[in-house]
Amino acid sequence: MEYRKLGNSDLELSAITFGAWAAGGWMWGSTDRNDAIEAIRSSYDLGVTSIDTAPVYGQGTSEEIVGEAIKGISRDKIQILTKFGMRWDLTKGTLGMHSKDNDGNKIDIYKYAGKESVIYECEQSLKRLGTDYIDLYQIHWPDVTTPIDETFEAVSRLIEQGKVRFAGVCNYTADQMAKAGEAVNIVSNQIPFSMVTRGIEDETVPYCIENGKSILAYSPMERGLLTGKIQPGHQFAEGDHRADLAHFKPDFVKKTNFLLMKIKPIADAHEASLSQLVLRWTIERPGITIALAGARNAKQAKQNAKSIDIHLSKEELKTIDDYVNQF
Repeated sequence: MEYRKLGNSDLELSAITFGAWAAGGWMWGSTDRNDAIEAIRSSYDLGVTSIDTAPVYGQGTSEEIVGEAIKGISRDKIQILTKFGMRWDLTKGTLGMHSKDNDGNKIDIYKYAGKESVIYECEQSLKRLGTDYIDLYQIHWPDVTTPIDETFEAVSRLIEQGKVRFAGVCNYTADQMAKAGEAVNIVSNQIPFSMVTRGIEDETVPYCIENGKSILAYSPMERGLLTGKIQPGHQFAEGDHRADLAHFKPDFVKKTNFLLMKIKPIADAHEASLSQLVLRWTIERPGITIALAGARNAKQAKQNAKSIDIHLSKEELKTIDDYVNQF
C-alpha cells in the first residue's frame, strides 16, 4: 500500500481508503453487517488503514459497523474519517433530501452545521465509533444557513479538546475552502471525481494544488458504473438510489462502457480488473491524493486494495487520459 499525507498535516492515509457509505446500507438497498465488517478487516489486512464514514450513512449504522470492525486493532494503526452537518433527527438548516431509513421509514435529511450541532454530532460519532478521537472531521455538505466561521470555530474547539485531529470539508468550492481556512487549518476537500465526472478540475483542483490542500476523491468508480458490470437497462434493488441517477440511464451507460472497452487492454496487460485500473488511474491524477473505494464484502475490498499493485507507465497513463478526454 502507498500512504500519503493530507495537506500540511502529519496525517497519513492509505492511498486507497475504505469508503463505508454502502456498508451502512442507506440508499444502497440493504447491508449485511457481518459482510461489511469482514470487508473492512480484509482491507486492513492488505494495508488499507483509513476508513471514511458518516453519521447519516444508515443513520448511525455505518459508524457502528466501523467501530465494531476496528475492535482489537491498535488505534494508532488506523485513521478514522467521519463527517457532520447532515441531520435526520431535527429540522434546522435547509432540507437536503427526502429519504427512507434502512427500515423503510420516511425521513428528512437537513444540512445543518450550527455550533451546538457540530459539538453534539462529534460526541455521538465518538460513541458509535468506540474511540476517543477522530483523525479527520469533515463537514458533509455546505450549510448556507450557518456562517462558515461559526461552524469551524466549533471544529477548532474540538481540536483543542483532542477529540479531533484535523479538519476537512466535503463538496466545498474553492471560495468556501478559503473562508473555512480563516477559522481553522483545512487540510482536505472530499469531492466527487471519476473518469466521467471531472468538473472539479476546472477550479477546485488548481486551488488545492496551489494552496497545498489534499483532495479525497469519492465515487471514483462512479457508484459501480466504471466496473463495466452495469449494462443498459440494469435493474437495481429496491431502495438503491442509482436507479434514478442520470449516469445510469441507458445512453450514458452505453457511452461509458465504450470508454471502458477502449482501456480494457491496459487492464488486461496488468492482469487487473477494470475497477483496479480505474482506481490506480484516479490516484495518479494531478491533485488527487486519496481514492475512496466502497465494498460490500471481503472479495470487493481485497480487489480494491490490490489496485495499488498496478504500476502504469507514462505512455499508458497518456493513452487512458486521451480516451477519457474524448468522453
